[in-house]
Amino acid sequence: MSPPLTDSPQQEARHGFVGRRLAAAAEALALAGGILMLVVSCLVTVSVLMRWLAGDGISGDFELVQIATGVGAFAFLPLCQARRGNVIVDTFTTRLPQRARDVLDALWDLTYAALMGVIGWRLVIGAQDAFASQTTSMVLGIPQGYAIAACAVMGIFVAVVAAATAARLLKARA
Repeated sequence: MSPPLTDSPQQEARHGFVGRRLAAAAEALALAGGILMLVVSCLVTVSVLMRWLAGDGISGDFELVQIATGVGAFAFLPLCQARRGNVIVDTFTTRLPQRARDVLDALWDLTYAALMGVIGWRLVIGAQDAFASQTTSMVLGIPQGYAIAACAVMGIFVAVVAAATAARLLKARA
């Protein structure tokens, strides 16, 4: 397995200011996403209990769940990449030397960075369009542009983290 962007404190000290800051930001973002998911699970629980006990749940709860789930999913992606937690299929590369595997992993990290950059860019355009057209949710009237913009920022951040993990792989054994 390739080295993660985040390591033990002793190992982390030698990875430089940028690596430490990216890892800390990814961890903080994942924590915020986790708190958001906890809040949403409490909302769903309360809404279901209200439907069961009083026959009427929280109006628009499904919209809040949709928005929070999308934002939460993007919040976890940078930490997953920083810790190299994405699925790696190494069936054909296990016999290659470690340096060759690192170069291949770096190539895939760069590919992921490029794809997340494109997704982030398109989300920026989607957010601009949602703001311009004043798109809102159907029941609660929540402006959709803010959630899309947040996902755009997080998508671009994933691209930065993936580029950093690729750079680290390429210089780890250079």
